[in-house]
Amino acid sequence: MNYILITGASKGIGLAIARGWAGRGYNVLLVARNPTELESAAAAIRNDFKVDAQWRSEDLGDAGAPQRLLDWCSTSGFAVQGLVNNAGYGSSGAFADLPLDGQLNMMQVNMNAVVALTHLFLPELKKHPKAWLLNIASSAAYQSVPFLSIYAASKAFVLTFSRGLRYELRKTPVSVTCVCPGATDTNFADRAQVGVKALKAAEKVNMTPEAVGEAAVKATLAGRAELVTGVINKVGAFLVWLLPKGLAEKTAAGLYE
Repeated sequence: MNYILITGASKGIGLAIARGWAGRGYNVLLVARNPTELESAAAAIRNDFKVDAQWRSEDLGDAGAPQRLLDWCSTSGFAVQGLVNNAGYGSSGAFADLPLDGQLNMMQVNMNAVVALTHLFLPELKKHPKAWLLNIASSAAYQSVPFLSIYAASKAFVLTFSRGLRYELRKTPVSVTCVCPGATDTNFADRAQVGVKALKAAEKVNMTPEAVGEAAVKATLAGRAELVTGVINKVGAFLVWLLPKGLAEKTAAGLYE
C-alpha cells in the first residue's frame, strides 16, 4: 500500500497534516519521539478516516534515524508516495550563551535530517506516477532573527533547499512544496523559551495547527512551490523583503532579546 510519511506527527502541525492526508483517503506513517502520543494519534486516524495509520518512534536528532526509517518502510512493505519533513524546533537566546550541543542538535533536526530523509526516500518517491515532498519551514526563513539566529537560519536553509530541489525535480513525478507558517498555537514557544514580548506579539496572529495543516496539504496537492500561511504573515514576509535588513533585524531583536 502507498503511504504518506510525516515527521513530527504526534501533535501540532504535523498531526494536523497527517489528518489532512488521511481525510483525503491516504494511508499515513507517523514519526515522532513520543510513542504514547504516536499510538494514540494513529488509533484516532484509523478510527476517524478508515485508512491505515502506522507509527514509529524516532529522534531525528540522531543522525542514524533517517536510515532506520527507510529500513522500516522497506521491510514493512510501506510504499512511500509522499514525504513530509515537519519535525523541527527552536531555541531562543544569545548565540554565545546557548549551549553548543543544543544548537548543533537543532541543526541536525531542522536541516540534516531533512536532507537525509529527502535523499534516502527520493528513489522511492520517483517510482510513483505522482508523488509529493512537503517541507515545513517558517515565516522566520525570510529574514535573520537575532536571538533566534540558528532557528531562523535553519529554516532559511529549508526554504532555499526546497526551491532548488523543486527545479531539479521539475521533470520527475515528484512535486516539491515548502510551507512557511507564522505563529501557530503549538508548544514551539515553550520549547524555544521565547520572551513575553514575542508571546504577546504572536497572540495577535496565532493560527491553529488545524488551519496550518489543512493549508499545507492543499498547497501540496495543488502543486504550489511555496506558501506563507495567514494573511498577516504574508504581509510580514513582504515587508521584510521591502524594508532595509537592518530595520527588520532590529524589529525582530526587540521581540526576542
